[in-house]
Amino acid sequence: MTPIQWTYLTFAIVIVLALIFDLGLFSKKNQKTTIKTALLQSIFWVGLSVLFFGYMWYEDGAETALSFMSAYLMEKSLSIDNIFVFILLFNFFKIKEENYSRVLLIGILMALVFRAVFISVGVVLIQRFDWILYIFGVFLIYTGIKMFVANPDDEFKPEENVVYRFMNKYMRVTTEDPKGRFVIRKHNKAYLTTLSLVVVMLAVTDIIFAVDSIPAVFAISQQPVVVYTSNIFAVLGLRSLFFLLRGAVDKFEYLPQGIAIILVFIGLKMLAAYFIHIPVYVSLIMIVLCLGGSILYSLYHQQKESPVEK
Repeated sequence: MTPIQWTYLTFAIVIVLALIFDLGLFSKKNQKTTIKTALLQSIFWVGLSVLFFGYMWYEDGAETALSFMSAYLMEKSLSIDNIFVFILLFNFFKIKEENYSRVLLIGILMALVFRAVFISVGVVLIQRFDWILYIFGVFLIYTGIKMFVANPDDEFKPEENVVYRFMNKYMRVTTEDPKGRFVIRKHNKAYLTTLSLVVVMLAVTDIIFAVDSIPAVFAISQQPVVVYTSNIFAVLGLRSLFFLLRGAVDKFEYLPQGIAIILVFIGLKMLAAYFIHIPVYVSLIMIVLCLGGSILYSLYHQQKESPVEK
């Protein structure tokens, strides 16, 4: 077997064992997830990603490993936007806290399937039409500029979502208390509950975010092993990140600007690839500096404003 094949096999074994461990030890049905549990889960998934980074360095070389870590950090930072939308969805549909974990798990697993399809299509397109990378570059620059100047007051509105309106119009949906169920029977007919609505909307929301994030990962590396593994590690850690950050998402006010700068940088790097080669470690340094800087500035800004609010 080649080193890449060994990496795929190791990754598959690690993910299966990790899911069994995570679901068996940390996740219990109809139980609220505490901050302590969320912290343990986050440490578990981040630690696993770092260990896999070390394995890739040993098995596939420094460049592949650094590409993985850069793509992983990129996906992880973009997922914070997902968390904000998830919070709005749970509040809008009045989902009970004890159901959060199961709904998130099913929605995220659905999103992983769709992402795998997206990535596979992207790999085939890039192999056949390498010029598509320049389109990705322009798209990332456009997305980054749009994100940088976006109005923070323009929040996601679930009631205006296309999926929500479609399911309400063409499917049998009930707003009755689901009591932890995804489907209930009334008058000898099956009805989808609000839990089912939220699961589908979580998956679709992640797909929409993937339209931005997957081209960004391809801009960092076109190696399928890097794109697949970084996406899966980042998305599987999303559930624990939600419980850890749901009360603090608003504190990262300037994080979108930091992410926007990264997207513009990666887009420019992709467009300049024909003329100049920028080492992957430069991308990693840029990602770390922008994320760290935007988070620290957000916390500083919050601290500076707090006396005035008091």
